[in-house]
Amino acid sequence: MISLTVNGSSHEYSGDPEMPLLWFLRDTLQLTGSKFGCGMGLCGACTVHIDGEAQRSCLQAMGTLAGKKIITIEGLSPAGDHPVQLAWEKHNVPQCGYCQSGQIMQAVALLKTKPHPNDHEIEEAMSGNICRCGTYQRIRAAIKTAAGVTA
Repeated sequence: MISLTVNGSSHEYSGDPEMPLLWFLRDTLQLTGSKFGCGMGLCGACTVHIDGEAQRSCLQAMGTLAGKKIITIEGLSPAGDHPVQLAWEKHNVPQCGYCQSGQIMQAVALLKTKPHPNDHEIEEAMSGNICRCGTYQRIRAAIKTAAGVTA
């Protein structure tokens, strides 16, 4: 039996230890904010925080998550008022929106480690999150706004 915490609630899992966390979140817990994009950790659509670090949930086997604390987009701020979420709205970042939960979770992790990132640091940290609509300039502007940097 694997015990873990998701968005502050305790959960137990006794299934296939190789099952990706993404499927547990989406299929078992019905937390569908994290999206399946590539299944290889290359696109970032499934990004969540595991013990405070941005991780691709499609690559995290359930058998490796005992005792871990996971935060999904749903648990980031249930009211949707996290500074990064508010900056996303201000800059009208989403176009199709598919990648946005992963983008936001990656941006939050960036701002935890670099509270006032420059353009290069933003591009480097966000490079593993793909936006097929190409809203990268708005993403960068929203991160700067959330960081309190003029955008």
